[in-house]
Formats: sequence, structure tokens, C-alpha cells
Amino acid sequence: MPKIAVFDTKPYDRPGFERYGKEYGIEFKFFETKLTEDTVALAAGFDGVSPFVNDEVSANVIQALYGYGIRLIAMRCAGYNNVDVRAAEGKMAILRVPAYSPYAVAEHAMAMLLTSIRRTHKAYIRTRDFNFTLNGMVGFDLHGKTIGVVGTGKIGRVFIDICRGFGMRVLAYDPFPVADGSIEYVPLEALFAQSDILSLHCPLTEQTYHIVNRESIRKMKTGVVLINTSRGALVDAEDLVEAIKEKKIGAACLDVYEEESDFFFEDFSGHIVRDDVLARLISMPNVLITSHQAFLTEEALNNIAETTARNIRDFFEGLPSPNAVCSLPEREKTPQHQRA
Repeated sequence: MPKIAVFDTKPYDRPGFERYGKEYGIEFKFFETKLTEDTVALAAGFDGVSPFVNDEVSANVIQALYGYGIRLIAMRCAGYNNVDVRAAEGKMAILRVPAYSPYAVAEHAMAMLLTSIRRTHKAYIRTRDFNFTLNGMVGFDLHGKTIGVVGTGKIGRVFIDICRGFGMRVLAYDPFPVADGSIEYVPLEALFAQSDILSLHCPLTEQTYHIVNRESIRKMKTGVVLINTSRGALVDAEDLVEAIKEKKIGAACLDVYEEESDFFFEDFSGHIVRDDVLARLISMPNVLITSHQAFLTEEALNNIAETTARNIRDFFEGLPSPNAVCSLPEREKTPQHQRA
């Protein structure tokens, strides 16, 4: 039975992993701490590790894992920009969960948009205090507005369908368009220039790093609403703050933040947050922030646990996986790492 160290776990992670651990014959050990160079020693004696979005799987961490005889990194998420893939090549198999629930993320993006433009979060706070005034609550219709969607993978396409249901015109940009004649693809600059609302659903790569920055913001409509439920580093947060102050960006809905690993998933309510940019964003009345919550539905958690467990089983049984970021060479698959 393979033993897997699961890092950065929360109470809501455990039920699914315990269930599928029994079903697939895997022993999971849960650690609340993130996987870093300081904590990697906790993985000694295990057959694999399962990190999450904010774990630091650097070259040094990978080298340490390799020294412990570990040959498997089973990510519990779709993105792997926090993994040094080059350092892992030839040493580690990296598997991921490519799609745990595109509906969860797409629906959260729309929920944030509606909350922001219709001020429902502010209305809730007011009425709790028996304040029933409507001053400052004026929003705008989504019907007839143009929304630009960057990235037309599974999440992006689900979000496009939702937007169409609201009667919106949808423009899309993707360097690898899908064969769907109903999607209106335009160049990125045209998308920036024509969109009343911009929603990011693309992976973080060298090409998409800070895709929203000072220069690209200048090409956008004044008052544009920005939604990011993908990866924090798609947006230059300092440039975003300045654009909001200048009223170039009318509102921002952020489920991710570039430096989120130091804060998200933790309780800092009794502390001073030392990230001035994050503090400024939170203080702005037209910025709505959730802490990487878009994926968090029962369906998604179940899919994450099941796919991760299946990836692990396939690896130790020597089966090819469609979810491999990089595979381990056959010569590295010693009997020690082919347990049933």
C-alpha cells in the first residue's frame, strides 16, 4: 500500500481522500503545513507527496524528495506553476487534476460579478443594521454588455455559456482556439478595447504572466470590470491598484492574488497584514476578494480526491496516465515504487 504525504490540507480535504484511499488502496497522511524547503523532511519515509496550489515545489524540494526515494508528485489541482518541472524531469513523475469542476469556478466568477455590480454584499451589511436606504446601490444590467473571456478551456467555455444566458455579447481570446464556431475569437488587443467586463480563465505561463498590466490596462475601456479566478500572477497587482485609483478600472473581482501563498487559506483576522498592496485592494469599495474559493464545492472536492487517488494508483501499477505533466523514465521505476 503506497504511503502519500498530503501537504497544506484543510478539514474539508480529508473525507474524500479517506474514502478514495480505502477504495484505491492508498494510505494518506495529512499535514496542515505547506510543502517548502523547511518542511520537506516530513516527506521522508513516504512513497509520494501530494501538494496543493501554494506549496513550494522548488528544485531544492524536488532534490530532497528524490533523496528520500520519492518518485511521485501528485498535485491536487490543475495548475502546476509552483512546481519546477525542469528540475523534476527524469527524477519525478508529476500528475495533476486537470478539471475538478469547471462549473464551480465559472459559477463563482459570475457570482462575484453579480455581487460586485449589484452591491448585494453591501446590501446585506446594511439591512443587518436595519438600514434600508438605496444610496450608492445603483448597478448596471449585464444584458447587452460585452464580456471578454481570456482562455477557452473547459472553465472558460462554461463561463461563456453562463454569460450568454444573461444576454451578453461574448468575445474570446485564446492562442489555441477550440473548434467551436459559436465562439467569436478576436485578437487580444481588440478584446481589451471592446470589453465592458474582462474575465481571465487562462493558465499562468511565461506568455500570460502579468497579462493585465499598466500597458494592457491603457487599452481597455474606462470603467471596465476585471474578474480573475485563475492565477494571481496574471495581474500585476500594483498596476491594478493604480488603475483603480485613476478610475480606469471600475471594479475588480479577485479570487486569486499574486502573493496569496502567504495569506490565503489562513486566518489573519487578529493580525496586521504586512502586504500593503493586498491591504489597499481590500480597503477599496469596488474591489471584491475571495480567498481562492472558486473551486470549493462538494462536487469539486470529490473529483479532486478521486482523480488524485486514481493518478496515484495508476503510477504505482505502472499504468500510463492522461494527467501526467511529466512521466518517470522506465529505468527509474524500481520495484520499491511499483507497489500495489
